Amino acid sequence: MIFISLFKFRQKPTKKGIAENLKLIEQESKEGVKYLGIYYTLGRYDAVSIMEAPDEKVAMKSSMRRGWAAIETLVAVPAVEARKLVE
Repeated sequence: MIFISLFKFRQKPTKKGIAENLKLIEQESKEGVKYLGIYYTLGRYDAVSIMEAPDEKVAMKSSMRRGWAAIETLVAVPAVEARKLVE
């Protein structure tokens, strides 16, 4: 499954915080999470990540580990698959 997470930082990012997050990403790869992209953004959200995870529970666990940000996570369905649902 593909998930898109929208981040709003609760505190200013630091080098230490970024290093800790990279360790979490490494740990999550052992749980079946694969990050397809991580982007810092301008506008309403500070960052966006696109990840592949086995299921919603694994994706939720990932979000809950990051108390330094308010996170909104969306389930993403590829357009090709979504078009099959249109009657």
